[in-house]
Amino acid sequence: MDNQILNSYSKLSNLNVSRETCNELETLVSMIQQKNRKINIISRKISKKEEIRERHIIDSAQIIDFVDLNSNTTSDLGAGGGMPGLIVAIVMKKIKNNMKINLYEKSYHKCAFLKEVSKKLNLNTDIIQKDIFTVKNIETGTVMSRAFKPMPVILDLINQNFTKYKNIILFMGSSGRKILNNTLKEWDIDYEEKKSLTNNDSFILNLKQIRKKFS
Repeated sequence: MDNQILNSYSKLSNLNVSRETCNELETLVSMIQQKNRKINIISRKISKKEEIRERHIIDSAQIIDFVDLNSNTTSDLGAGGGMPGLIVAIVMKKIKNNMKINLYEKSYHKCAFLKEVSKKLNLNTDIIQKDIFTVKNIETGTVMSRAFKPMPVILDLINQNFTKYKNIILFMGSSGRKILNNTLKEWDIDYEEKKSLTNNDSFILNLKQIRKKFS
């Protein structure tokens, strides 16, 4: 592995990412690149390995310090191509081997890809090919979601379909501050945030408690 790749992953200094983990993440990058020629795993505009690594792999991995390590499962809603679920599963192999990552995705082709990666890298995942909005009484530790649905929709989903969870991790883009402020008009939220490692206009939210306000 060349120094350019290792330098990219050095952004994740708090994780102390091992060479083995870097190799597995690079395998995922190659698999995304290959599969993306057939189906839309990610935007076709992002095709180079360094772009995938920065925009998707490192961006996803930066949430690890928000993941609750005391739970047996973590759930990725609308997992798509596996960002952040697959990345979390790869890193978890070195942090806590027995945590299972549940990836909810309704697309057959994307689920097939998630299973292919999970098998190749021996990841502790459960690929659930269902529309998450139809699944009830879910119990899990951390809930995470990236580029899935607007924040208010996700909060409503969790409020209605989850009976137990520890925290919620959301990726907020350039319009995230406005979305958060508008959401706070309808929800009481105990949260913390941190600046994104990959985009100056983005940030990560860690929601610890949510409660919908009554009008």
